[in-house]
Amino acid sequence: MHGTFAGNDALGALTELARFSPELSKSLRKLGKRTVDLVAGETGNYTPEYVATMQSGLSAGAGRVIPVRLFNWSSQNNHIGRADGAIRLLDELERLAAESAAEGSVSSAPRRVVLWGHSHGGNVFALLTNLLGADAKAREDFFAAARSFYRPWFCGDVDMPVWPRMEELLQNADHPLRDWKLDIVTFGTPIRYGWDTEGCANLLHFIHHRPVADGPEYLAPQSIEVSRLLKAQDGDYIQHLGIAGTNLAATILSPRTFLADWRLDKYLERDTPREGFFKRLKHGTRVPEEGTTLLVDYAEVEPGLHNHLAGHALYTRRKWLPFHCLQVADRFYGAHSIEAS
Repeated sequence: MHGTFAGNDALGALTELARFSPELSKSLRKLGKRTVDLVAGETGNYTPEYVATMQSGLSAGAGRVIPVRLFNWSSQNNHIGRADGAIRLLDELERLAAESAAEGSVSSAPRRVVLWGHSHGGNVFALLTNLLGADAKAREDFFAAARSFYRPWFCGDVDMPVWPRMEELLQNADHPLRDWKLDIVTFGTPIRYGWDTEGCANLLHFIHHRPVADGPEYLAPQSIEVSRLLKAQDGDYIQHLGIAGTNLAATILSPRTFLADWRLDKYLERDTPREGFFKRLKHGTRVPEEGTTLLVDYAEVEPGLHNHLAGHALYTRRKWLPFHCLQVADRFYGAHSIEAS
């Protein structure tokens, strides 16, 4: 899963169009994503070529194809965009569960899915774990906050039917999807929502980081110098900057969407410290409280801000895929990991 601005509807206009013309919105989304892939390539973006390479590598010697697929979401930099991404990802997982049940399985082991996400794509995963691990009251509050997004004010018809369908699924403790193991890997994901580890089996974070002199080795610099940012000298500046409170406003094309985003902000970030953005930035927090974090110095940084995106674009390049896969294999599926889980 890609992060912010690398998707098919970064401004939210096509999401609103889908209420009236789903097929046209779908076609324009495909065109938009192809354009992003053409322009960005592997710079902060997962491409079909990346998927093909990963699937070929994972399947080699396995005796079967281990399928790898892209999941595209709008990539809006706001709560409602990420929440909608989480709901649609849950819908995709339900389809996989239905396909798996139809095919049958000779293995008694639980099904596993690895979710692999860059930037705020990781925060879509965070919301998913919070939905899967939440109690009934917390889920009810989440859907109540977002209700104006998917249900019109003055009529009973729902124009985003995937939302109430997933709300019903989450209420079903016996749904086959509940037995699946979700192994989550994030790359450069800013610390924002927190994770509910009851909603996943394994959780691993990769962060591009270079320790600052005369400071704790796990913190980002307290002050950001433009000259250093342009060369990504301290690691991933976007992961540092994209903390809670840095959203863009939801589209003004729809008061309903704007209201849902505002209500989700009050719900999802109600525990965010009441201090200014720059004061929070000075904490230099790189490492989330949940999961395991690997602070990695990706030594080979291509020159030019357009190539490294302030240290944020390296994770999605295929040159690092073997390294990432080996780390995930060892920490999730090595003998000690399997024994622990």
